[in-house]
Amino acid sequence: MKKLIFAAILSTTCILAQAQPPAGDANTGDSYGSKFNVTEVMNLNDVVKKLKGGSEFQEVQVSAKVLEVCAKKGCWLKLELANGETATVKMKDYGFFLPVAATGKNVVINGTVNLKTVSVAEQKHYAEDAKKSQAEIDAIKEAKQEVRVMASGIVIAQ
Repeated sequence: MKKLIFAAILSTTCILAQAQPPAGDANTGDSYGSKFNVTEVMNLNDVVKKLKGGSEFQEVQVSAKVLEVCAKKGCWLKLELANGETATVKMKDYGFFLPVAATGKNVVINGTVNLKTVSVAEQKHYAEDAKKSQAEIDAIKEAKQEVRVMASGIVIAQ
């Protein structure tokens, strides 16, 4: 019986530990995900303009400011775009997370950028992760198109 209780406590602790964003200060030079050499970095706003003009990007390095990090696990980011818009960053293969301390920092992301239609259910999921009020969650009624970055690696720029 003691072994069973110990196993239950251990597994619960492990599950709860995994449901937290990684600890850390997100200092300049800190790297998350796959390591990469920062080379030809483009401003995310320039990439979005080209994307909306019909260009495609297989793999690109973009720079942008982090507005928000998933408070639940650090599994997604919101990046600042021109005109008050945002881009959503997801981590490739759910393979790494960012600390909440990355909020407000400039980052360089190695990955792909595309336009994606986001369902109402997915938008509500992100709103719940961001700890939005129930009224804000209930106000989501339509799918929307957004800029989506699939990150294989991220470096804190400043």
